[in-house]
Amino acid sequence: EMAAGSEDRPDVAELLPVDRFLALLDLVPPETAVVVAAEEDVEPALRDHWDDVCAAFHDTDAHHLYVKPEAILEALDTRAGVRLSSISGDQPIEVRAQAADFAARTLKAAEPELEKLVRSGYTTLVTWPQRGGGERAAYNLARLRASWDTGDGGGLIFAEANLRDGFIAPGLKLAVVPEHRLLHRRKAAMAPARRGRGLLRSFTDLRTGDIVVHEDHGVARFAGFDTKSVAGVTRDYLELEFQGSDKVFMPVEQLAKISRYMGAGSGNPTLSKLGGKSWETLKARARRAAHDLAGELLNLYAERRRRRGHAFPPDTDWVREFEEQFPYQETSDQREAIDQVKGDMESERPMDRLICGDVGYGKTEVALRAAFKAAEAGKQVLVLVPTTILAQQHFGTFSERLRDYPITVEHVSRFLSSAQQREAIKRFSEGKVDILIGTHRILSRDVRAKELGLLIVDEEQRFGVKQKELLRQLKLKVDVISMSATPIPRTLQMSMAGIRDISVIETPPEGRRPVKNYVGEYDEQLVKQALEREHQRGGQAFFLHNRVEDIEETAERLRALCPALRFEVAHGQMDETTLEERMMGFVRGNADVLVSTSIIESGIDIPQANTLIVDRADLFGLSQLYQIRGRVGRSRERAYAYLLYPSAAALTKEAADRLSALSDYTELGAGFKVAMRDLELRGAGSLLGDEQSGHVAALGFELYMQMLDEAVREMGGEEEGEELPEPVRLDVNVDAYVPTDYIPYEQAKVDVHRRIAGSREVADLEELRVELVDRFGEMPEPLSNLIALQQARIKLGQAGARVVTFRGGRLSVTPIELDSVRARKLRQDIPGVLYESGRSQLSLRVPDDPAQRFPAVVRAADALLAVQREAA
Repeated sequence: EMAAGSEDRPDVAELLPVDRFLALLDLVPPETAVVVAAEEDVEPALRDHWDDVCAAFHDTDAHHLYVKPEAILEALDTRAGVRLSSISGDQPIEVRAQAADFAARTLKAAEPELEKLVRSGYTTLVTWPQRGGGERAAYNLARLRASWDTGDGGGLIFAEANLRDGFIAPGLKLAVVPEHRLLHRRKAAMAPARRGRGLLRSFTDLRTGDIVVHEDHGVARFAGFDTKSVAGVTRDYLELEFQGSDKVFMPVEQLAKISRYMGAGSGNPTLSKLGGKSWETLKARARRAAHDLAGELLNLYAERRRRRGHAFPPDTDWVREFEEQFPYQETSDQREAIDQVKGDMESERPMDRLICGDVGYGKTEVALRAAFKAAEAGKQVLVLVPTTILAQQHFGTFSERLRDYPITVEHVSRFLSSAQQREAIKRFSEGKVDILIGTHRILSRDVRAKELGLLIVDEEQRFGVKQKELLRQLKLKVDVISMSATPIPRTLQMSMAGIRDISVIETPPEGRRPVKNYVGEYDEQLVKQALEREHQRGGQAFFLHNRVEDIEETAERLRALCPALRFEVAHGQMDETTLEERMMGFVRGNADVLVSTSIIESGIDIPQANTLIVDRADLFGLSQLYQIRGRVGRSRERAYAYLLYPSAAALTKEAADRLSALSDYTELGAGFKVAMRDLELRGAGSLLGDEQSGHVAALGFELYMQMLDEAVREMGGEEEGEELPEPVRLDVNVDAYVPTDYIPYEQAKVDVHRRIAGSREVADLEELRVELVDRFGEMPEPLSNLIALQQARIKLGQAGARVVTFRGGRLSVTPIELDSVRARKLRQDIPGVLYESGRSQLSLRVPDDPAQRFPAVVRAADALLAVQREAA
């Protein structure tokens, strides 16, 4: 019982009912070949893991359960026959080579370059990160490749490999070209409202026993998956329990119709009764209410659209040079957010974009690039932050990054004298300061910009009503970027409805590791061990005690507990000078432990501080706890967070739910999930107002938001934008399900089905296939069929098909509209294809073997799409 649901408990190994443990190498036969990969990383990884093991126990007997690093390294010295390393002491081999960068828009445009290499005798290796992409490219180039006169030893090879860069080496007659160097495709941005709704669905986890909403049948309880054979075909079905003993077994293809219930309050709703008209009546009422609310939202939206903002010019050489100086590799999410911000700035409509991403994930770099673009174009920038410490931090970051450019950065905070603040404000009003950073002080009437073009708001949720009203007035005039790790529900709702655009950065920086959590009762010995361990590895720690009246007493108690450590106290009621001195002293390493109130929640960035202890964690909100936990884990070192409460008996249900939720979200980049979970725990009614809360309670937040989204689009007269095609009905007699012996975990099954059903691109499914093989091993045929079915749906849906049947070795697709020219071209590209114009039906013979059948269907769909586009 103690171990149940405790995968992340650091002491769970103590419960293992084993008397004697053996090391892996002790069990491996002596003749077994042992390969050490990335040899230079092995020892640091072993020592890192040993630190984690030592941290997991209240005593020092970790060696009873685990082998020390020294023992493992000694065994590897004698057992490892092959060692792979990127660092070698041998004489390197020098090869002259040039970059392989074709920058073609399509495979057809890349053909001449590939042909030139092959004819010149080069062995040309083109790599694709997913096998399917390489197979399709090889198929499309097969006829052309057969006509090439290859030089001595030349040839074209396609392989599955995720390479960052390629090369062309004349001396070796070898060319290696990654797919992204062969083809440079611009990624189409999704419509903001559609992106928002997709985020809401994908970030809301679904577990067995959860209350869900089915669009057609109403509120039910999700009872899990059931694998059933119907008419000789085995598939997975979702089991939904309704009022009474009614059940519905729903095909997984309809998973998009299901959403997790989030009501107006924190209680569970009454389950719906199957049949009758009550559910349709509830939906009709809610749809009318959504229509009324949509009118109010559209007034705000229309006000923004009516006002013309400043359209910034495209990137200049200076902007590109500035971006190239970024010392790190941007993550894909970060790059996408930057592109979206620039697109907004270059349009005439005033930007209002929310950047949601965890602390340290690169939101500031997005803001910096936007600020540089604005300043370089002659506009001024205001950067608004909630705390003085954060203002100082941003001032240091902006000044450092912009020091080589003629852009002036100033800041206004209580750490400056009144005369210094007045001088900075005066120079800003005269246009002599390009970027002004400060707290709510910069919203005062005396702060007037000469040519304001951009407002950046960090942690918008921390500002009060008065400041938000001033912000609202500014937003109508200039471009605005808001940044948050855990946006408040109201901000989420505006983003989901498409009134505010949203970019989510959820990919962690390279080398970042999740924070190790411990949630439990306060234990002085645990506190002592955690603080001393952090000190022993050369780091610093935070001890958060959120009561000013006895914080000094707490610090004294800690000093007595750990006399070898240096403690410093900081809280918001100190005078500015003392607070600054103590905070800056801690940053410089003058103290080992900072005992503070929640003033550390935002702004303080100390990479060497990697242990956090929160006293009375039960008194904090979920998003606030997540934000506080983000103070540690900002470097490559493993970080630890201890969330402590006085006793389990005194813990309220709400507090227990919050702490449990934080334990659930230990992965990197979980800030958006935490915001959604916070929304669920609080209830979603209040964010839409009292008038709407009844409808939210009846239908659930997601379905209501879907109705609101549709009403906004309908009343705004907008086209639907880039929607998923209507679902394609695939009538094929193949087994397609997730075998329990392959993925035995219910939650993982839910995740796999949701990702398959929600995929818009074949590349997403290829990525999922690679991930599943990596996690669970070789994929069984039923799951491979399930993924292949969705691939066929996506491709054929893009071609306009709605019904696909497979009988007697022939595949029939309807409706497909082709004129005689297109039909003739398709027959040339796909031998054996038949097209009946009267029935708008396309048919072709495909292999009986499912492993060959679905790739053939996808290739046929590709050819059909190509014919449609060429003719258009």
